[in-house]
Amino acid sequence: METIGDVLITEGQIADAVSRMGKQISADYDGKELLLVGILKGAFLTMADLARAINVPVEFDFMAVSSYGDATKSSGVVRILKDLDQEISNRHVVIVEDIVDTGLTLNYLLENLRVRQPASLEIAALLVKEGIQQIPIDVKYRGFDIPPDFVVGYGLDYAGLYRNLPYVTVLGEDDIG
Repeated sequence: METIGDVLITEGQIADAVSRMGKQISADYDGKELLLVGILKGAFLTMADLARAINVPVEFDFMAVSSYGDATKSSGVVRILKDLDQEISNRHVVIVEDIVDTGLTLNYLLENLRVRQPASLEIAALLVKEGIQQIPIDVKYRGFDIPPDFVVGYGLDYAGLYRNLPYVTVLGEDDIG
């Protein structure tokens, strides 16, 4: 498989981080039932691997939101394209995200879900971009803090491409277009 840009996080590093996050979630939710909410499409790989690393009873649901389109920066305008199929009232919920950058989309999502009165609501994110959050977001379970570069791979895309890369790589200006 051809490398698109500089590999930022290897396949092995991702596996180690997801395993660590799974162990932490398992410890925190020991004796409780957990609902993982994956944010489509980007978080599908993280959620699949994270779910296998969690050893407490877990159910899955998904939401799809849009704030990027085919752009490389969030527009700040959030649309819910697919809502949850299950009620979350009085349930322990962990939102699984691929990446947190400005925090605008995730803040909107958190506000939307808090109204539904879950017993607890936390965030697990593989990547958190440093220095660009416009709204502070508490990411309890995080894989990596990364620079504010545009990255693809392991579920992250540019115009629908590169999600299948087993690593995270920086997408340079020459690769966009």
